[in-house]
Amino acid sequence: MDLSGRVAVIIGASGGIGSATARAFADAGATVVATWRGDQAGAETLVESLAGGPARGHLALPATIEETATLVALAATVEQRCGRADVLVNSSGFTRAIPHGDLDALDDAMIDRIFAVNWRGQFAAIRAFRPLLAAGGDGLVVNVSSIAGLNGAGSNIAYGAVKAGIDVMTKSLARALAPAIRVMAVSPGIVDTGFVPGRDAAANAKIAPSIPLQRVATAEDVAGAILACATLLPYSTGSTVLVDGGRALA
Repeated sequence: MDLSGRVAVIIGASGGIGSATARAFADAGATVVATWRGDQAGAETLVESLAGGPARGHLALPATIEETATLVALAATVEQRCGRADVLVNSSGFTRAIPHGDLDALDDAMIDRIFAVNWRGQFAAIRAFRPLLAAGGDGLVVNVSSIAGLNGAGSNIAYGAVKAGIDVMTKSLARALAPAIRVMAVSPGIVDTGFVPGRDAAANAKIAPSIPLQRVATAEDVAGAILACATLLPYSTGSTVLVDGGRALA
């Protein structure tokens, strides 16, 4: 699992899954670029805590997932300062809990924002980093999806729909970008982070008994699957790896 000499770009590194992924890749020897949107200090603190520290070349750089120009600038800065990018992890995302039957609450503005942050931005990031990822002949993209894209459940209908779109994007780009770039997706179920507003530890405790493995996922569970795409699954592309404790079986 040695990723020494590799550069991993984690978009959305300030989130629970993103920060756990940054730590996992740094522990495996990679140089990590952790992006931040509004919390520069938090991203810099994360970088300082990574294995090897800033001396290994870990960076905290700004990017706003729904603003393509910032992603293009990010790719240019990574090329300038790191000389390469081997792994791109799309872990940035946004949602809001909206009952599926409340069609009026899911208005056009919310639908557009969910699409921009959870699908369009991921595609734009891949487009921006494609030349760097292809240059080494062994690039990897890992998109963070959700079992909401499989079962139509989740925080709201639009979120489930865009995650289904992430799974389709993963398959389509795996064909289009092969053999120089592999494209994978990791699909969590419920994860013990603050990603869904209003879903706290008490809510997770109520849900846990309904999951076959009797617990919700940790951010580290998901990060481990993302790392596995880069280390243990070199002959896989276009696949979606479930990290849900069996919840999709219900």
